[in-house]
Amino acid sequence: MAVSFANVNAEAGLKKLDEYLLTRSYITGYQASKDDLAVYSSFLADPSSKYINVARWFNHIDALLRLSGVTAEGLGVKVEPSAVPSASILDVADGQAPAADEDDDDDVDLFGEETEEEKKAAEERAAAAKASGKKKESGKSSVLLDVKPWDDETDMAKLEEAVRSVQMEGLLWGASKLVPVGYGIKKLQIMMTIVDDLVSVDTLIEDHLCAEPVSEYVQSCDIVAFNKI
Repeated sequence: MAVSFANVNAEAGLKKLDEYLLTRSYITGYQASKDDLAVYSSFLADPSSKYINVARWFNHIDALLRLSGVTAEGLGVKVEPSAVPSASILDVADGQAPAADEDDDDDVDLFGEETEEEKKAAEERAAAAKASGKKKESGKSSVLLDVKPWDDETDMAKLEEAVRSVQMEGLLWGASKLVPVGYGIKKLQIMMTIVDDLVSVDTLIEDHLCAEPVSEYVQSCDIVAFNKI
């Protein structure tokens, strides 16, 4: 579903984009895509910090560009060069009014789920590694994760300690930082290096980072960038 925005360099356009990003991490989907690049590129200057959701999204995309982590194709997005009526922040390609999507939002898992194909691929990869009786050169990947707490009262120091407590062969934790999300809530962004044949990121998230005891602090975990080394 394509989306359309007013001129983001005007006050009205910024306000509408800020409202749109209130419940979203990205322009479309659950990871950074070319849709985010299209909107990001339309800015003539950094957005004002008073638009907290736009500023949070803009800084996140800016960081991803430096990490070269934006690879998804996206759904297609159009940014108007001038202001449009305030009621049309989201123009659905089939012509339906924005209100028609409100019920759909209730059913959307904001953080996504692992598909059956991804689970099967991870299992086959793990089985192939175990079946090999000889040592061989294995590829490595650099992964950037977003780790989200339950609320603004979550102890982020203990959350990071719990995340780093997860240890396994082929996993090396790297640099981290806290990123403001809004309303006093921060998320943990942390880098890790994995040996591809030894570590499945999906299994790491599902069976360790989002399972007890780490889940006492962690609500959810998303893959922000995944690059081969």
